[in-house]
Amino acid sequence: MSAIPVIAIFDVGKTNKKLFLFDESYHIVYEKSARFIETVDEDGDPCENLDSLELSVFESLREVFKLKEFEVKAINFSTYGASFVHINAAGKPVAPLYNYLKEFPEDLKEKFYKTYGGETKLARETCSPVLGNLNSGMQLYRIKYKNPQLFNKIQYSLHLSQYLSYLLSGVPCTDITNIGCHTGLWDFEKNDYHAWVYAEGLTEKFAPIIPSSGTFAANKLGSAIPTGVGLHDSSAALIPYLVNFSEPFILISTGTWCISLNPFNHSPITDDELANDCLCYMQYKGSPVKASRLFAGNEHELQIKRIASHFNVNTSVLKNVEYNPAIIQKLTDCSDNQIQSSRHQSAFVTRDLSMFESYIEAYHQLIIDIMEQQYQSTTLVLKGTKVRRIFVDGGFSKNSIYMNLLAKAFPELEVFAASMAQATAVGAAIAIHRNWNSKTLPADIIELKYYSTPQHTAI
Repeated sequence: MSAIPVIAIFDVGKTNKKLFLFDESYHIVYEKSARFIETVDEDGDPCENLDSLELSVFESLREVFKLKEFEVKAINFSTYGASFVHINAAGKPVAPLYNYLKEFPEDLKEKFYKTYGGETKLARETCSPVLGNLNSGMQLYRIKYKNPQLFNKIQYSLHLSQYLSYLLSGVPCTDITNIGCHTGLWDFEKNDYHAWVYAEGLTEKFAPIIPSSGTFAANKLGSAIPTGVGLHDSSAALIPYLVNFSEPFILISTGTWCISLNPFNHSPITDDELANDCLCYMQYKGSPVKASRLFAGNEHELQIKRIASHFNVNTSVLKNVEYNPAIIQKLTDCSDNQIQSSRHQSAFVTRDLSMFESYIEAYHQLIIDIMEQQYQSTTLVLKGTKVRRIFVDGGFSKNSIYMNLLAKAFPELEVFAASMAQATAVGAAIAIHRNWNSKTLPADIIELKYYSTPQHTAI
């Protein structure tokens, strides 16, 4: 029996690091997961254990190459963003992979925005809300002024996915999906690095920009296997939808954050949108993707613990509560149910749980309140576009209450729960499809479940 042609994808999140092998039909035929204990930087702040990650990449590939049933035809990477690895002229890291949650020095922040025209101007031009180290360009700015000796040692600053690619190819490069995602580095109107990046001499620290579909030979493995340049994980997750659907759509990617991604909204980002946590991602072909963020998954986890404690039930029971239109009607008709959610806090936070007859009723109210926020968030990137469909993937796509209420909130649109194993990894594989796959792209990668507008309910 001949070996199955596969692509190896390393999908590196902040918590879980995974390796997948996909066959030419994009089915997972092998999977391995790892977690590493964090290390600390020079200030004692937690950060990625880069040594463990590097070792895991090479060991995992060695294991896969020994499997006779598979023939690895290509390799690619998807990783979380705001994750610079700084290397010297010898190609070795000279600094920790600083955590994007690390506190940014207030004095340096004030100096930066005072020099370059203020927070509002910079945020609008770079489509990046002011997020401290989550704006990865600010990480390099901090090094320049707080640790100039380190700055001078840096040959290239590579985002994590490009660094992992570099480990195998030996070719340093920059990828537009990382450099264009809330980094504060990219001027979306000029389609170039922002003027401040040139003024600070940071462009010298960035390797050439290579298309997301580009590949290099895996020279460090002594192999000609095509190795992709790597992608930002949110941009990678959008790729399967872009190649499967041509009509305008919004993807709500749900997890800790619920991110509404609209690849068909090309209007310049406004100050009001930035103030409401909108930003732009960059899709793999270089077009901006307007997005709005909502911390709804985190809110959901916090509030189900509160419900479970009050009603003395396990949180797992709450996650299996099914949609009940009669309960929705009762709650939305209730005259005492007039607390309004804001973009940053759901009304449920201030609700008295003793007003609910059961945990089922309380949980329905929680999703009603989250949906009020979700409607506000998604509407920000929906307006002014010809979107006719909303796809939802991730945790909330399996929540029947959330999905039914979303259909009610947007009755003029078709709402679908999308099911696809490992969308981020699949996207990274599709990005270099022509370099490894002899088949045409399958049309059935994404399974859809349609939700019609619920009857006799109101939000």
